[in-house]
Order: sequence, then C-alpha cells, then structure tokens
Amino acid sequence: MENEKVLNSSEEYTPNPKYILEVKNLNKYFPLNPNFFGKPQSILKAVNNVSFGVEKGKTIGIVGESGCGKTTLGRTILKLYESDGGNIWFEGQNITTLKRKEMNKLRVDMQLVFQDPYSSLPPRMTVGEIISEAVKVHKIVPKEEIQAHVLKIMEQCGLQTTYYDRYPHEFSGGQRQRICIARALAVNPKLVICDEPVSALDVSIQAQIINLLKQLQNEMDLTYVFISHDLSVVKYITDNILVMYLGNMMEYGDTDEIFDNPLHPYTKALFSAVPVPNPDHEMNRIILNGDIPSPANPPKGCKFHTRCRECMGVCKILEPVYKEVSENHFVACHLYNEEVMNDKEKYENIVKDLENYN
Repeated sequence: MENEKVLNSSEEYTPNPKYILEVKNLNKYFPLNPNFFGKPQSILKAVNNVSFGVEKGKTIGIVGESGCGKTTLGRTILKLYESDGGNIWFEGQNITTLKRKEMNKLRVDMQLVFQDPYSSLPPRMTVGEIISEAVKVHKIVPKEEIQAHVLKIMEQCGLQTTYYDRYPHEFSGGQRQRICIARALAVNPKLVICDEPVSALDVSIQAQIINLLKQLQNEMDLTYVFISHDLSVVKYITDNILVMYLGNMMEYGDTDEIFDNPLHPYTKALFSAVPVPNPDHEMNRIILNGDIPSPANPPKGCKFHTRCRECMGVCKILEPVYKEVSENHFVACHLYNEEVMNDKEKYENIVKDLENYN
C-alpha cells in the first residue's frame, strides 16, 4: 500500500479523533513446520495489512468465509495475540506495544463475547460468580454492592434474578449466551468484540440475541466489532462492513452501500447467497469454483484469482492496490485500477513472458 512506511509508524501517524478504535496495517503471522533447529519452514499470514476505524457507538461487521482471519483479527485487536506489525489505537492511545500490566488496565474497556456459549462458561461456577468475577478483580463497584450490580446487569440482559445461584448446565444455548453478554458488560466496557455470537443458536433465538445487542448498544453507548459469516445478521446490526479473504481486506464501506453496490467479485459471490424472503424473487447465485487455497501457501498476485470469474492475467502476478473507489467505499481489485484497465495488453504480455520463462 502507498504510504505504508508512514502508516506503520506510530510516531508519524496521528490517529483520527472520530474513531474510538483505529487499526492500521495490522499483521498477525503464525510460524509453521519448524525444522530441527526450530526455524519455521513457512508462515501463515492470518491477518495481513488490515486497516479500519470504528466510531463510538457504531458497529463494524467483519465478514468472510471460514478461515479468512476474522477471529484472529478480533483477538489481535484485544492483544490476546501479539501483533506482528501495524498499530492499534484505542481512544487515541497506541496499545500495540503495551505490556501485560498496562493492558490489564484497559481490559475493562475492551471485552469479548465468545462464539460458543457452551464451552466459554466455567461449569463449576454459578451465574452470579461468573458475572461478578471480573467485577471483583477490577473493583468496578464496592464489595457490598457487587450482588446488586450483577443483578442489575442480569435484568438488562433478559436474565431472571433467580438464576443468580444456578449453574450453566441448567440453561439453554440462548440463555447461556445472555450470561456471556452479561459477563462482558458487567465491567462497563466501551468496546465489545462479538465473535460470531449467534452462530451456535437457533434462528429464532438469534433474532432475540441480536435485538438484545442493539438495545444494549443504545442504552450503554457501546461500540461493536461484529464478526460473522451470516450476512443477513450483519446487514441488520452493522453500520460498516469489512470483507476479508485469506487474511486480506477485499472491500470496505457503509453497510447499505456494500449491499446495494458490491464491487469485488468475492463480495458479489458472498452476497448472492443471502436468502431473500420472497418466493417470486429469482436468485442469481454466483458459485465460486474450487476450494479456498491454503492460507500457508496462498496464490501469487490477487489471492482470490484462482476462484474469480473475472480473473485477468494481471491478477496472477500483481497484488491489487487497496483504494477508495467512491466516498468511504474501498476495494482491492484490478477491475477498479485505471492504470491496469487502460493498458491490459501490457500486463497480458508480461504474464505470457513469465509463463514462457517458467
């Protein structure tokens, strides 16, 4: 990307004050197949050069197929994984290089709702103990007010106060997810990363949880990073959408703009699968050819070119530039690169020369 040196420098770049969370050129790599001396033979780039910002009280949706790096991105933002490049600003503070003790002070402001409500709750603790644990550790309220504080949060999350002394195994999936949400909100956070919070629930329960999240956002002025592969849910709850593929950004923009005018061939294919509640509507489903390439050995050029119906020769050799095509609508695709489209013959010849050389 252009200005990469500037964007990667926390000293030279000033974060945008309108964003509560801003991510610039964030990377997270995992070493694979270490040899006898412990040196990795390959690198999996789970998150590669990702940038976005979220305004206070808004929701950004992170979407893409399984394995695209959505969950890794969320955990890296929270510093559950240490990043391998780039910067993260929270409320104007660069948290990228904060030590564990310094980061612990920010944990109350940045919380996570896990995907699986069954495995994310300790089975030997009561609901009251689960929700109050972080409240006690971070001293959110005086000791004598803890129970009243927890009961208030439970009521806000649609949980009966009689559940206080019960155990997780006594509840359904939807109730367990409400407990997970109550646990996250008990410390009065400002940012909540929701990692596919409704994917393990029935459709009817999903609607209840999504409505609860929206209600709590309005009541508590929360900011969400909403990770999901369910585009119907994403359209309902988000203000902006970031589309990812094999760790890279494919497209970013306002939710309505992305749904009304998707630009990237990958985004078009994803959105073509969204069901329409109209039996007379004819679905124009775009079927992607082949499987997702190995994240540890991605294709050269555009990572999506092996499955793209609009692939050109240049896509096989040159990584597309991530650029703003219209106001607040960004895409990484050669179809929207004027230089490439105006001189396609030049790049086609380059590809032929490379193929002949190989």
